[in-house]
Amino acid sequence: MRYLKISAIVFLGTLFFIAGCENLPFFAPKKPVYTPPQQQAAAPEMEAPGTVIARANNMAVTLEELNEQVDSINKLADQQNRPQDKIDTREKKIAFLRNELIKQKLLYQEALNRGIEKKEEVRRAINNLKMSVVVAELIKDELTDVDVTSSEIQEYYNTNKEQFREAEERQVREVLLASEGEAKQVLSSYYGGTDLSDLAKQYSKAATAAGGGDLGYIKYDPNNKTHCKKFYDTAFSPSLEVGSVSGIFNCPEGWYIIKLEGKKEGKLRTASEMWDDIKNYLRFVKQQQKLESLVNRLTSNARISVDESKIY
Repeated sequence: MRYLKISAIVFLGTLFFIAGCENLPFFAPKKPVYTPPQQQAAAPEMEAPGTVIARANNMAVTLEELNEQVDSINKLADQQNRPQDKIDTREKKIAFLRNELIKQKLLYQEALNRGIEKKEEVRRAINNLKMSVVVAELIKDELTDVDVTSSEIQEYYNTNKEQFREAEERQVREVLLASEGEAKQVLSSYYGGTDLSDLAKQYSKAATAAGGGDLGYIKYDPNNKTHCKKFYDTAFSPSLEVGSVSGIFNCPEGWYIIKLEGKKEGKLRTASEMWDDIKNYLRFVKQQQKLESLVNRLTSNARISVDESKIY
């Protein structure tokens, strides 16, 4: 949340089960692979619960399985802002079924026939994946009832109002010179009574010269590439009063003289404007606290031993 200064350890993990690659089919061949009857997968028939929409030898593909994988792909496409990768029509869904899911079933059967699932590294990976899925479901169950009340949101807003205030804005006038000597002459002219706006129009090499060097109201933004950090530090210095001039300072683009023409205190965002952000933040904090409490309880009741001598 933009206006909250938060430091929290995110414990939750996100698990993605994507059937295809990011945006292209897994395999190049377009023609179905023919497997002679004597080489068909010997694995026992597997019936998944749900509406059977296809079969690959002895394995069924269900509508529920298809929709689950399509939803995962579409969510990933949304996260990566790639709408072209979404499976959003019936025709695309059927193509995915034929070109991807059925091929997955055939490859899985071939892997079983070769005994690949019995390899030690494969068994470890399966066990790790199983543990991750089960732990994720436990966390989901543990945190599903965490909620935030309206009074908690209002209380947080009232206690932390200044966090929701937008940044101060300052009206700045700039004169950009090629050398320190020119800058000194312009500053001398200003103190001699010449208006800085006129000096900017005559001598400044900044893009704002025609407008008398007026940048208008700006916010503190040291990452803005139009001016260096020193420019913003000087313009927003607490010691720079409205109507006063900064003096001469140097940036990569040249030598500056700036004048502070005005200040505007940042607008305070209302509770209603920040309501959803505060609610999401407080829910997150509660979830972390509840999860930490569970982990602490499990840790205190567990028998844990670590042999550091074997770690290298």
